[in-house]
Amino acid sequence: MVHLPQTGPRPVRPLVVLDCVGLTPAHIGADTPNLARLAAGGFLAPLAPALPAVTTTGQVTMLTGVDPSTHGIVGNGWYFRELNEVLLWRQSEALVQAPHVWEGQPWKVLKHFWWYAMNTSAHATVTPRPAYHHDGAKSPDFYAYPPQIKALLQEKHGTFPLFNFWGPTANAKSTRWIAESFCTAWDAVTPDLGLCYLPHLDYDLQRFGPEGPHLAPNLRELDACAGIVIDHALARNAQVLVVSEYGIAPVSDAVFPNRALREAGLLEVTTNVTGELLDTGVSRAFAVCDHQLAHVYVRNRSDLEAARRCLERLAGVERVLGPGEHGELGLDHARSGELLVLAAQGFWFAFDYWLEDAYKPDFAHAVEIHKKPGYDPRELFFDPRGGKLRAAKAILRKKLGLRYVLDPCSLDPKLVRGSHGLAAARPEDGAVLLSSERSVEALNPRHHRDVAAVIRHCLR
Repeated sequence: MVHLPQTGPRPVRPLVVLDCVGLTPAHIGADTPNLARLAAGGFLAPLAPALPAVTTTGQVTMLTGVDPSTHGIVGNGWYFRELNEVLLWRQSEALVQAPHVWEGQPWKVLKHFWWYAMNTSAHATVTPRPAYHHDGAKSPDFYAYPPQIKALLQEKHGTFPLFNFWGPTANAKSTRWIAESFCTAWDAVTPDLGLCYLPHLDYDLQRFGPEGPHLAPNLRELDACAGIVIDHALARNAQVLVVSEYGIAPVSDAVFPNRALREAGLLEVTTNVTGELLDTGVSRAFAVCDHQLAHVYVRNRSDLEAARRCLERLAGVERVLGPGEHGELGLDHARSGELLVLAAQGFWFAFDYWLEDAYKPDFAHAVEIHKKPGYDPRELFFDPRGGKLRAAKAILRKKLGLRYVLDPCSLDPKLVRGSHGLAAARPEDGAVLLSSERSVEALNPRHHRDVAAVIRHCLR
């Protein structure tokens, strides 16, 4: 057992908050027996999401009880103006500008694969953290605090399966590792509040869409992993709260706002031996694309109207919001773009900014969540034109100790059949809350913001 300091009396019953990504009220039924049983004995409600309806924004809204306008997490990444860089998937909790629900409370907290898990105010934390070698290689790894948690999890569960967590080989293996290792960490830390993240449902629903023959087996796999955590929690007299960040909407094509801005003379690139790179520091306007919402950063107010007109003309754009309109979405924050662009039904936003294939950067076909200036769901696919062969050659070179480029992914936007980022057209197809406790119903939770109040209620 890991001994962590306490600051006061602890709740009588602890709480597990289980984030099942992509889960909706419509999914609860025959293919999710563990989740359905939990809902039948407690409470279920649809949740309106924080916008954009993406992982980091949703999670932070649930844990702070305020909108991105206040907590500042305006997407999975944004343009850091002071650095002139687009950065996605940062991990420091210091980026969150509002207090978490546990701050000032005597609760012991375990944050297990929830985002912003580095430098955290939680007592214990586990998060994916690949090792980047000096020769350019990448190895699966994770970060944990206290350090003995990492040693314990590695000894019992082995190496975290990073390449099953994201990319063309993403599948339920990583979700099962997270569920099983959470149970081990829970017993070691004995927290009052444990946060666990199960990503599996996200993968195939983005690959193939929210409906089809792939849905039932994916729901069963997710439910089995959720059942591991639920059974472990209930056996220890813990309460269970299941939430999700969004539902997946069907899409059939992408919009390329950066290419439109470049053709309009508003976006600039710089070139080196790796190809064309987005030059944010001198561009008059560019987009950071995050699923179905894009932040467009416009350097000078005199270019706002030109950028807006350029984007409003694009097929697949539903709406462009300018300064003074961001508050409608809860995104009135300095980190937001001067313009917010919302995708029309059936579309998602691709980050691509190059106009000719010959000039694309060398990371274009790679799983590269840090170099790409926007989210890229095409990383979930092997390129039908030789992607698996390219991957096999790269892995062979890696085993031989040679330098390699792992670039197995496709650039075809039509492969992607599911996306998210906006509120669902129907509540039953959006985010969900399930609780083992019937008393939660009296709180009438209906939005991601309300989850913080539910947590306080359960741990009162």
